Amino acid sequence: MPSARSSATAPSPVPKPGARGGDAVTGISLTWQLAGLAVLFLTLAAALIFSGASAARQVSDPGALVRWGLPVAKAVHNVSIATVIGGLIFAVGILPKNLRASRSREKDLEALEHPAFARALAVAAAAGAAWTLSAVAVLVLTYADVAGQGLSGDAEFTRSLVYFMTDIETGKAWLAITIIAAVVTTALFGVRSLTGLAFTLLLALIGLIPTALIGHSSSSSDHEGAINSLGLHLVGVSVWVGGIIMLAVLSGLLAGSRRSGTSDITEPTLRRFSALAGFAFVLVFASGVINAAIRVTNPGDLFGSAYGQLILAKALATLVLGGIGFMHRQWVIPQLGKSGSMSARRVLWQLVLVELLVMGATSGLAVALGRSAPPQPTTYAPDASPAFILSGYEVPPELTPERWLTEWRFDWLWVGVALFGAVSYILGIIKVRKRGDSWSWFKTVNWMIGLVILTYITSGPPAVYGRVLFSAHMVDHMALTMVAPIFLVLGSPVTLALRALPSRGEGAHGSRGLREWLLLFVHSRFSQVVTHPLFAAANFAGSIVLFYYSDLFGLAMREHVGHELMNLHFLLTGYIFVLSMIGSDPLPRRAPYPMRLLLLLATMGFHAFFGVAIMGGTGLLAADYFGNLGRTWGASAIADQQMGGAVAWGIGEVPTLLVAIGVAVMWSRSDERETRRVDRAADRNNDADLSAYNDMFARLADRDAKLAGRPASTRQTALTTETTEATRPTEAIPASTPEDSTVSTDSTVSTDSTVSTDGAAPGDNASTGHARGSVDHASSKTERNTKLEGR
Repeated sequence: MPSARSSATAPSPVPKPGARGGDAVTGISLTWQLAGLAVLFLTLAAALIFSGASAARQVSDPGALVRWGLPVAKAVHNVSIATVIGGLIFAVGILPKNLRASRSREKDLEALEHPAFARALAVAAAAGAAWTLSAVAVLVLTYADVAGQGLSGDAEFTRSLVYFMTDIETGKAWLAITIIAAVVTTALFGVRSLTGLAFTLLLALIGLIPTALIGHSSSSSDHEGAINSLGLHLVGVSVWVGGIIMLAVLSGLLAGSRRSGTSDITEPTLRRFSALAGFAFVLVFASGVINAAIRVTNPGDLFGSAYGQLILAKALATLVLGGIGFMHRQWVIPQLGKSGSMSARRVLWQLVLVELLVMGATSGLAVALGRSAPPQPTTYAPDASPAFILSGYEVPPELTPERWLTEWRFDWLWVGVALFGAVSYILGIIKVRKRGDSWSWFKTVNWMIGLVILTYITSGPPAVYGRVLFSAHMVDHMALTMVAPIFLVLGSPVTLALRALPSRGEGAHGSRGLREWLLLFVHSRFSQVVTHPLFAAANFAGSIVLFYYSDLFGLAMREHVGHELMNLHFLLTGYIFVLSMIGSDPLPRRAPYPMRLLLLLATMGFHAFFGVAIMGGTGLLAADYFGNLGRTWGASAIADQQMGGAVAWGIGEVPTLLVAIGVAVMWSRSDERETRRVDRAADRNNDADLSAYNDMFARLADRDAKLAGRPASTRQTALTTETTEATRPTEAIPASTPEDSTVSTDSTVSTDSTVSTDGAAPGDNASTGHARGSVDHASSKTERNTKLEGR
């Protein structure tokens, strides 16, 4: 089919009603795609002039090339990374991978790629190259801007640039971004498996972290809140903008073509991206409001400063984009599935074009905001306290019982995780119940309680005082790894997701939705290793020692990324351990109940040992941090640390004991279920096992009766032979037949050879007869042995 890039008008013509697949050019042409880029640069230039960020400095001016080149390079960088992330998202979870169906992995690798899939990765690879080059440009131009000198090729400039990249935080951040961009770009040119592309997408998202760490408000009153809100904002923007760019680029291929043998995938593609864009819009708008509130603290700065006015313009543009997305979801997508949807297709690409232009303008405003000075200072005050320099916050007031409820400092990353978990869980319940199925209220309540506890741990008093008191930090840690996971595991989120998420139905074409990715992860080798009961227990207990008795503890207290990774690690460690003990979600392997109890007892002992070691320790952990905070209230640092050891011992034992009780209850219920299963099987087959057991004794009784009528010379030989044959196992005798049921020639008679009638079904004559036959057989055997002794 003709390329979407060959048309000079937009939106391009759409197929006639009833045309199968559409052989005419559809979508947005290359000219209008470039128009979105042009709008970005025009808006950027206007915003820079409006805010005064492009004006020459009175002192240390780097020159016009740096003043204008740096924001342009950042704009290219932002668009490039968004395009990379959008292309990978479309390839990994939205578009079909193969043109033809394939049922095996080998055929999947050899199958022809779908044109839309191939173009998405090609555009992402080109954007990756632009991302790498623009990151290098931003690195060099940022150094020139900070140093206040123009670009130069002399040796001194080069030496200073190397020092900037290796010793200054901003330079190290941009060097890391450049390396990540280069690795992602290389993978985009060589990787074609969906799993490999998923890891590439994860690496690209990690590339957003350094940008968040060097943004504005790095020394504001809410340092970590600014970083987390900016990080969430960048993720939402990259997903949203990258998705719109991909829709524009792929618009000419989504309708399909007879000649290429592709079907129309416009409606499923737009529907899948629309759901993702809805979450992205909420994330972008909410995180933008939070970040703006941190940087602009009063209405006068919001409406009276150039910085605040740019924020208002950006917020307005975001709301316009949200309205367009709402139109897609409410009108365009339902119409695409109907026959003769020519008008819907025309409106679709018109709206996407408007989104592209508005997003270009919004991206220009965002870059201009990054170059403009916010009302809040962006450097440390000369009289900053040691606690503020070390942790980013002043020392809170003295800890009292009521302050365990009142002192809050929201960690917006975990607040976002909790809100996403709650909304997703509720939506899952709604889908399950619409289908006519039910979902346990007990699981729902536990999940919500777990999210509330998680928010309290990460944003409440344990997090606030955990930055200045080791004992409060230990409360935070033990609750994060032992209390919250219990409730979250009892919520069974994976089971709910598997019930609520629809199957993609295109597995033969290599397309994977959320359900397919979740199943793949659950059954992966990685999951088999980390959820193995022995590994989960060792990780749960051993990681505490490795963390607190190494430099990792100090790093987590000083660095924001280290602190968040600490929270993530201990939450996942506790969740996986509790899941392997009492969880109902699917796992590759589960330990038997006795082993679970042994592992719980072992971890209880290990926690006790760790707590006692901390209580008796005389060396201060992370001494360069806790010893230099300048705290004027409370116990000394070493006394507080010893108190933290008691906390670790006490809090660690109680939840573990509760989990052990849960394992015991589950064990008891499992035995009851097994008993009921055996009873139901007996009812179905009329107690076939018991009948076969009693038949054996009936046959032995018949043999004894026959032996009684034989001559004495042959009776002893026949008795020995037939007794041996009677003791051989037969198909009718279960494997659990007691050895005491064999016939012996000794004078001693064992009472174990009789069979009780307990457990037989009421009125079961066959079972009663067989039992009676067993008793008769025992009597005849006693009489026969008496006669043999008399001889």
